[in-house]
Amino acid sequence: MSEDHTHVQDFFGARAAGWDRKFPSDGPAFTRAVAEFGLHPGDRVLDAGCGTGRALTALRAAVGPAGTVLGADLTPQMLAAAQQAGRGAEGTLLLADVARLPLRDGALDAVFAAGLIAHLPDPEANLRELARVVRPGGRLALFHPIGRAALAARHGRELTPDDLRAEHNLGPLLAGSGWDMTSYADEDDRFLVLAVHRP
Repeated sequence: MSEDHTHVQDFFGARAAGWDRKFPSDGPAFTRAVAEFGLHPGDRVLDAGCGTGRALTALRAAVGPAGTVLGADLTPQMLAAAQQAGRGAEGTLLLADVARLPLRDGALDAVFAAGLIAHLPDPEANLRELARVVRPGGRLALFHPIGRAALAARHGRELTPDDLRAEHNLGPLLAGSGWDMTSYADEDDRFLVLAVHRP
């Protein structure tokens, strides 16, 4: 396991039990983002880096009982917290690295990724792996329940031009990974980027 993985697991593992209590008001933002994602009944969707599974209920509601919902995370404690919250009933939880997903090519219709991109060790390669498991024309949502400026303020840092999530950086990054960005929203109360897997 790389140092990147160890750092991520240590960071989130230590915080998993109290994660939902730390961010109690995020639920509506997840629900709104999933609604804007445009999923259809019967779709197969992955919550990549699902953490405690805060998106799983909304994803299940969007794809219905005939759909498939998967939640993949690198941190066992986060998946345990998702199970304890009852979210394992909404989909299948996988202990998996999103850089090497145990899924066949084109297995999914969509990937939802909340707060994931900042934790990817090799963003272009990792986004390419997400594209691999999504059918051509399938969709990607990169989401955070607050925008870049609010997140930077929370972390006590300034926004800089090299911020990976800035539109002028993220668009080319997605394009180089097999995705075409279709919308970009960076507001105080949410960050939501939608993209389509290029055929």
